[in-house]
Amino acid sequence: MSAAAQPSAATQAPEATEAALADALPGALDALALESLEWAWERSWRFRLPADVTDPGSDLNWTMKPLGELAQLTVSIRRCSAPDGALHRSATRLLEFCWDQTGEGRVLLELFHAEPHTTYPLEIYAAFAGEGLRHAGFEEFARARCATRSWSQAEQQPHRRLGILNAERRAGITPHGPFAPALRRTWLGGLPEPWTFEQGSGYHLTHTVFHVTDWGAEPSRMPADLAGYLLNWLPSWTDTCLDAEQWDLACELLAVGASLPVPLAPRHTAPAWQRLAGARGPDGALPEDGDPFPADHPDAFALSYHSTLGAAFAATLTAARLRERGADPDAARSGTESRTDSGPGPRPGGQTDGHTDRHTDTDGAGRRREERV
Repeated sequence: MSAAAQPSAATQAPEATEAALADALPGALDALALESLEWAWERSWRFRLPADVTDPGSDLNWTMKPLGELAQLTVSIRRCSAPDGALHRSATRLLEFCWDQTGEGRVLLELFHAEPHTTYPLEIYAAFAGEGLRHAGFEEFARARCATRSWSQAEQQPHRRLGILNAERRAGITPHGPFAPALRRTWLGGLPEPWTFEQGSGYHLTHTVFHVTDWGAEPSRMPADLAGYLLNWLPSWTDTCLDAEQWDLACELLAVGASLPVPLAPRHTAPAWQRLAGARGPDGALPEDGDPFPADHPDAFALSYHSTLGAAFAATLTAARLRERGADPDAARSGTESRTDSGPGPRPGGQTDGHTDRHTDTDGAGRRREERV
């Protein structure tokens, strides 16, 4: 890991002012994000779709789903990075690779035809559509499918339904239901007791925020009561995840903190970024949890790619919001008090539930293998 990719030691000094933190952090986060994307590009062959991806027996959890995650996160990085910068160019190169792998939408249409009851083809397609990469045949089929009773009445976890509503909106399809009631049915929407936070609910709340704010692009869509609740408790929850070496969830929580109308202040985020930078391996990969894998470990890619991409996304979004604060003195002043006085943060136990957007089993190294569904 290069020194450029680590927040400087000055960001941890107690006497550092809020302004100094805001000035020092963006450049270091840009470097971390760029190294993470370069790591993904060097391993882009691991994201390539097999020739049999549309066959019923193909395991999409390790083919189409990683490609879809790569597409979504590079879209988000493109949106909040300088168009003439290296980070934007790297994200664009990866996004173009993803679109090419889908046959410019053709593979997604074939998968949707084969499994019209599933939602992932639309959710993956929506990331591309938001960047103007569209397939007319896919959208024609999706409009017809999303208008059916079975689509609107499918039984889903609340945060999953919220994601589908957002995917419909991004793809230019009339959402099958109202957004606000769907949000209030999620774990976060109920303003739960903060000590009930654990790994499963943590991933639920991060994705709820991503769907509400369109992956950080529209912070103003976050309701004020939920934003205030998150500003109160995100620092404690993030510390909990860092102490447990749950790097992947910590990155997602930092991305949430940068997706709010008033983002988390640098005094809360800079120490977390220091710890995440130190958790990366020599090649720049960030494991989902625990120690970095040796480069030749058979599971090194599978259990590092999502957290490495998540770090790039969260770092880019955080840096963009810090620059926004610097350009708007009023926003900077309001952001210095980004947490209300709520007492000590929770230190919940029971952090054993897997990411509930995935199936969980264990690999030969004793780590959880988590597959998206």
